[in-house]
Amino acid sequence: MNEINQNNDNENNTNSKNINSDNYISKFSEKGLWAKITKHYKKAGKRLIEIAITLYYSLRDSDTPKWAKIKIIGALGYFILPVDIVPDFVPIAGYVDDIAVITVALATVAIYIKDEHKNKAKQILLNIFK
Repeated sequence: MNEINQNNDNENNTNSKNINSDNYISKFSEKGLWAKITKHYKKAGKRLIEIAITLYYSLRDSDTPKWAKIKIIGALGYFILPVDIVPDFVPIAGYVDDIAVITVALATVAIYIKDEHKNKAKQILLNIFK
């Protein structure tokens, strides 16, 4: 496990303030995720919410390997926190760091994202963004 984290850290370390989503694993909860989505979906934006929900369904899939689930949990934990590198309450820029973390997680586990995860996320989006 540490080998995977070190390799990903080395690959993704483009500057000294690299966000390691593994540090946010303890912040994740399903209740917290859905609370964040339902309360802040307009501010966070459709694309960020879609990716977060897609990752959530991949997390729940028994075919997704443990290391990928850990990456997803870390990224979703980061997303849940209101105060992170750029606090979510900062106008316009508040979700830029969340988008970056969620997008990196998506790219890291992309091979395990199935069409059914995407379709479920899109269905939820239709209900949220009426």
